[in-house]
Amino acid sequence: MTFDEIRHNEVINTYIRQADISLSALGYTEHSFAHVTAVAEKAGYILKTLGYDGRLVELAKIAGYLHDIGNLVNREEHSQSGAIMAFRILDHLDFPPEEIGQIVAAIGNHDEGTGVPVSPLAAALILADKSDVRRNRVRNRDEATFDIHDRVNYSVTRAELKINEAHTLIKLKLSVDTRYGSVMDYFEIFLQRMILCRKAAEKLGLQFRLMINEQQLI
Repeated sequence: MTFDEIRHNEVINTYIRQADISLSALGYTEHSFAHVTAVAEKAGYILKTLGYDGRLVELAKIAGYLHDIGNLVNREEHSQSGAIMAFRILDHLDFPPEEIGQIVAAIGNHDEGTGVPVSPLAAALILADKSDVRRNRVRNRDEATFDIHDRVNYSVTRAELKINEAHTLIKLKLSVDTRYGSVMDYFEIFLQRMILCRKAAEKLGLQFRLMINEQQLI
């Protein structure tokens, strides 16, 4: 089964939609189809660029699309509950056990609280997920009531994740409008995520660099 078939599966899309409704009620930024599709494409890009097998690239995209369905259960420990949900979904779709195992392990390890880049697939998912910072993820339209997550995401006018030609470095470049959020705001909420990104890059044999407004910070 392909990524294209997964993203057109209405059962899966129902879970993604309902998970995002729950997060919206809690005041979180967008975690719906824009986010999971972006993560899927970035995870696939990372492994494809590094020369990994085409099927593993496809599995990375599937893991990216499914990675946040655990938010349907609860935001807390959503990576673990999402891994269990993904196991059941993929098992019912007759995925081979070895493919299910790789996807489930990646989903279960994508959150910065408990995650570890246990495989190249997991590492690609981590980097893809943590690099999706952008203005249009903010649901709140009242700037006066922005919390720090709103401010940081709204302040990012451009985000680019790129691997260099020598395949030695992966760089997250952000353009930040400091009228809405400062660099310190970014580090206050994303430091753990950036540390996990560095570990994920190392798993792939890469160095990780964070650039904000053309200044290297990590």
